[in-house]
Amino acid sequence: MTLFVVPNGITRCRLGVAATRKLGSAVVRNRAKRLARELFRRQKPPAGLDVIVVPRPEMLDAPFSTLEADYTNTLARRDRDRRRPRTEPHRRPGARARRNV
Repeated sequence: MTLFVVPNGITRCRLGVAATRKLGSAVVRNRAKRLARELFRRQKPPAGLDVIVVPRPEMLDAPFSTLEADYTNTLARRDRDRRRPRTEPHRRPGARARRNV
């Protein structure tokens, strides 16, 4: 599954699931949506976030515990990245700075 986490500017978190017909029949797409909703229900992100899940075929065959661990790790990684202070991008030694002309 692909996960997008975006701030939404309101005081609650929301879930969006984009299960296209490329994933499979209606039964398969609905199962993927149910799995995504259950992940969201069990592991709610902090308020003010939109979570968009794009299910992949591998999601349907994976054990729920694996999906839950991946989902939790992704949300935790997002929080970790937000806390890290931003630094200048790394440049190679001797590399010239780009100029916009």
